[in-house]
Amino acid sequence: MTIVDSLIAVLAVIGTLIVAFVVSVWLPGIERKLIQARIQQRIGPPLSSPGLMAPIKFFFKEIINPNSPMPKLYNALPLIGIIITLFLLMIIMPQLYPLAAFTSVIALVGLLKIEEVLYMFMGTLSKSVLSVKMPFPDVVKGAKHPEVPRSFIEELSSMRAFRLIAFGSFPIYLAIFIPVAMAGSIFIEDIVAYQQLHGPVLFSLAGILGAVVYFFGFMILLNEYPFSILKTKADVIEGPLLEYASKYRAYVFISRGLLIFVLACIFSTLFLGIPPNILSWTILLNIVVTLAFTILMAIVSAFSPIFTFKQFYPVVAGISLLGVLGIIASFL
Repeated sequence: MTIVDSLIAVLAVIGTLIVAFVVSVWLPGIERKLIQARIQQRIGPPLSSPGLMAPIKFFFKEIINPNSPMPKLYNALPLIGIIITLFLLMIIMPQLYPLAAFTSVIALVGLLKIEEVLYMFMGTLSKSVLSVKMPFPDVVKGAKHPEVPRSFIEELSSMRAFRLIAFGSFPIYLAIFIPVAMAGSIFIEDIVAYQQLHGPVLFSLAGILGAVVYFFGFMILLNEYPFSILKTKADVIEGPLLEYASKYRAYVFISRGLLIFVLACIFSTLFLGIPPNILSWTILLNIVVTLAFTILMAIVSAFSPIFTFKQFYPVVAGISLLGVLGIIASFL
């Protein structure tokens, strides 16, 4: 590769990342204003508010140090989430395919798992509610132990994050394995090349099953209704995200919109053979797939309550079983 080719590749990666940011800031507004608000017959926020204006507003808010044993690490976690999401996007860019060791499904799954683990750290490192230390006496079920503090709200959501990691993330990983099984390779470049030769994975029985499973896994990773057990309003409120204020809450807003775009691009890469590439008109298809995922998620969320664990486990088990059937179908 010449110096000119390397420079073009670098500019293409930067350009694709810029497109990702521009598109992602509008996705929460589309989700909440154009879809959910209309379905639920309410006005809803302005289109630019959830993903664009809200982060800008929070950057000018007063910084509040949470009551945490490691406040700097706790505040850094949303920014780490953004960095991980950007790496996820870069892995599927064709300009980086020569780095085969880093552009594989194994790297993809590993980074997704790290993104999930961040919520556990958020819950573990936060020891307050709105930055106020409040250890309550343990008086649950008549117990009398005044020296024993109760668990903190964020710790409850941390345990739920562990359950999501241990069980809730099965669907999306099973779905990701379907293109791997059909292409016979764990490398993104080979999966894309397979689809250019044989057609999109989506246009097969295994691909259809995988698309359905991937979509529900997509919603689970985003902690969206009805799978929003991580931050239910009834008990854990915003869960591990409650303590983030000022610019750190802005990072939370940015991270969610960016993750929606990146997960949709992963789907278009693995199931359609269309990786995000600013140098190709196919970047428009990535945006279309992102909008489709956002709209479908908003529709499902608008009509859904929050699952309890008794509902969550059997639904996820059923979706995972569908993913297993998709894997079996991919070998036929």
